Amino acid sequence: MEVAVPPREGGPVSPSPVLGLWPPVAPSKRPKKSAVLFFEVEILDARTRDKLCFLDKVEPQATVADIKNLFSKAHPQWYPARQSLRLDPSVPQLPQVPQVSLSPEGRSLKDEDVLQSLPVGTTATLYFRDLGAQISWVTVFLTEYAGPLLIYLLFYFRVPFLYGPRYDFTASRHRVVHLACCCHSFHYVKRLLETLFVHRFSHGTMPLRNIFKNCTYYWGFAAWMAYYINHPLYTPPAYGDEQVKLALAVFLFCQLGNFSIHVALRNLRPAGSKTRKIPYPTRNPFTWLFLLVSCPNYTYEVGSWIGFTIMTQCLPVALFSLVGFVQMAIWAQGKHRSYLREFRDYPPLRSPIIPFLL
Repeated sequence: MEVAVPPREGGPVSPSPVLGLWPPVAPSKRPKKSAVLFFEVEILDARTRDKLCFLDKVEPQATVADIKNLFSKAHPQWYPARQSLRLDPSVPQLPQVPQVSLSPEGRSLKDEDVLQSLPVGTTATLYFRDLGAQISWVTVFLTEYAGPLLIYLLFYFRVPFLYGPRYDFTASRHRVVHLACCCHSFHYVKRLLETLFVHRFSHGTMPLRNIFKNCTYYWGFAAWMAYYINHPLYTPPAYGDEQVKLALAVFLFCQLGNFSIHVALRNLRPAGSKTRKIPYPTRNPFTWLFLLVSCPNYTYEVGSWIGFTIMTQCLPVALFSLVGFVQMAIWAQGKHRSYLREFRDYPPLRSPIIPFLL
C-alpha cells in the first residue's frame, strides 16, 4: 500500500522512493547566440576623396578580392583587375613595380589580405585608384616574343622591299648567318613555350599601355639586328669559326641554364598559389648559381645575348644586350630587396645578378 506524502508549504513535492516520484527536471537554458560582427567598408576616390561605394554587412573573413568583386558590381567599368585598393591615399601607385614600403598603408592591398587582419576598425575606409585598362601577362608575353621571331625570319628570307629586287629570297653565303637565325629562333620559341607551359605569374594582368612599349622594344631591336645580320654585305666575325663555335657554346650553355632556373622557380609555387619561398639550388647543376645570385635567370639571359653578340659581331646586337642588361639589373635589384625584406634568413652571400659585384 502506497502512502501519500503531503507537499511542503510553499515548496515542491519531495521525491520519495516509496511513491516512485522522480525529481522535476529543470528547464534547460538555451545558449545565447553570439552576435555576428560585420564590417562596413567605405571606398573613396584616392584623388578627390569622393565616396564611390559603401558596403554594409561585410563578413570579417572577406578578402580584398571579395571587396573588389562587390565594388565592381556597383561600378562595372572598374573590374577587379583594374582596381587598386589601399589604406593610405597619399602614396602613388607604381604599376608592376615590386613594393618597397614596409607599412601596409603604403602599398596596394593584396587580393588575399583578409579584412579583419587589416589595421582598421569595424568601419574600414579604403582608397581606390584606377590602374587603367588591363591585359593578361600571357597575352603580352606571347605578343612580345612572337613578333621578333617572325620579323627576324622576314629579313632572313630577304622578302621583297628589304634589300632590293636583286636580293629577293636569296640566301646568304655565310654559315654564321644561318646559325644566327637558328639561335635567334630557338631563343624566342623557347620563350613562347615557357610562357605557355612553365611560367606561373604572381600578377594576372598588367596595364594595356605596356604592351605597346614592350613590343616597340622587342620588335624594333629584332628588326634592327636582323637587317644587319642578314644584309647581303654582312661581314662574318673576325676570328672565323673559332669565334663562332665559342659563342655558340656560351649561348647554348646559358639557354639551358635559363630554362633550368625557370623550371626551379615554377616548382617553388604550386599551381594557383601566390606563395613565395626562398629559391635554393637543386640537383640540377645549372641551379647552383642560386648560391651566388638572387636572379640567375637574368644572369643566364644576359650571358645568352653576350654569346649571340660574339657570334654575330654586330653592333645592334651589342646595344640590345647592353640595354637588356641594364633593365634586368634593375629588376634583379628590386627582387633582391624584396627577398631581403620578406625573409630574415635570406642567404647574405647572394648578389642580385652578378656574383660579388651587382
